Amino acid sequence: MAASHAASGSRSNRGVVLGVTCLGQFMVLLDNTIVGAALPDMQHRLHTQLIGLQWIVDAYVLLVAMLLLSGGIFADRFGRKRVYLTGVALFTVASALCSLAPSLGWLVAGRVLQGIGAAALSPASLALLAAAHPVPRERVKAIGLWAGCSGIGLAAGPVVGGVLTEAFGWPAIFLVNVPSGVALLLVGLRPLAESRNPGAPAIDIPGTAVSVLGVGALTYGLIEGGARGWTSPVILAAFAAAVILLGTFIAVEARRSAPMLPLGLFRQRLFTVSNTAMVVVGFTLMGSSFFFSQFFVYVQGSSILRAGLQTLPLSLAMVIVSPYAGRLAARYGFRVVVSTGLALAGLGLMTLGTVHADTGYANVWWRLGLAGIGFALTLSPLTGAAIQAVGPQEGGLASGVSSTTRQIGAVLGVAVLGAVVRSRQSHGASFEAGLNSAFLASGAVTLATAVLTGLWLARSKPAEGSTAPHSVTEPDAAMTLNKAPSVGS
Repeated sequence: MAASHAASGSRSNRGVVLGVTCLGQFMVLLDNTIVGAALPDMQHRLHTQLIGLQWIVDAYVLLVAMLLLSGGIFADRFGRKRVYLTGVALFTVASALCSLAPSLGWLVAGRVLQGIGAAALSPASLALLAAAHPVPRERVKAIGLWAGCSGIGLAAGPVVGGVLTEAFGWPAIFLVNVPSGVALLLVGLRPLAESRNPGAPAIDIPGTAVSVLGVGALTYGLIEGGARGWTSPVILAAFAAAVILLGTFIAVEARRSAPMLPLGLFRQRLFTVSNTAMVVVGFTLMGSSFFFSQFFVYVQGSSILRAGLQTLPLSLAMVIVSPYAGRLAARYGFRVVVSTGLALAGLGLMTLGTVHADTGYANVWWRLGLAGIGFALTLSPLTGAAIQAVGPQEGGLASGVSSTTRQIGAVLGVAVLGAVVRSRQSHGASFEAGLNSAFLASGAVTLATAVLTGLWLARSKPAEGSTAPHSVTEPDAAMTLNKAPSVGS
């Protein structure tokens, strides 16, 4: 009887852990897509231009991208429960600050804090979940539910964002995180068991600091260049600083015994090619998604709510197709599936570059769906290819690097495609023409990457003892899988 009670209590505790970690990751994934629906209202109420909207998005993505790997190491060294709850608390407070922001500057500052919180929350989320499910079969089921909830957050963002913004204005999309965050803190304080890895590497503070500053300087130059002039001293100085800082980052990482990013991994062609393609996927997916709601609102005259619903085919296609991408890669190989996915995504984006104000939605939705299917076919297999390229002891790091490269691509996509639109407008083109150019450019880059990937992502011999093709059942699952191998420590 006592054993039965213990087993029942253990199952109950695992259920709470599953709920807490799933809700936390759902909150982060929802924030990835909910903001896009509110951008038109932000532009109107905050009296900002396209450049301000770019900072609202990139301030968050930049911090997530550059702190993701360090967040996982923090969780291992200082306790996964502690880091997870700290991330939840910071994300919640930052969300409240965003909702109360009186100006663009305050909103961008709040988004920076949100990014830091997400970078702490996400790597610890799956580690806690896996530690609570030591039996492999139960762990796989729990991760499947976790990924499914994450996918729901990804798909729900445009709809929830449209509803909240239409009814209450853009601050509501951030305020909705506050009750969820408070509930997570209250529920998670007791049932979550603390765990850590005493053998975790030291925090790479120099590498982390230099990488954030370097990519930040590059992002600043790309976003501000169109407004200030590409040859202005400030912009040239930003690009010069980016080159120096990123060069310093490479030098620092090459000399450290436990670097944040082991450069030796890139000696494997499969690893290098897959991560290069992942940068392009992040670039085109996030860069084009940044403009979807703006196209429907400003070009086609939709309401914010309707625009949120109209962008749904892309995220739904990704959620539906993603669980099958890893299986297809295991059956037909990475090269076939990834190249096909990139080609479909590129075609979808190219066709979006031909839509106009009078194009009916019946002739638009399938273009979004085609792009979504294509992106879904690339994300999991590219992560799997990166993992297969290295040994099993580096699989978690490879997954984390793959997610980080995608996030870096996302930062650059919003910056560069925004610069394309502004450049077209500065030469007298309409916003619609600028958007068409951005979609065509992103589609062309994606199609070119499909060709190059088909040529270079050959069936390379994996590193000795490497893992089998990896399947990620949700586009952002790789974000938190990076620390999974160490959760039993």
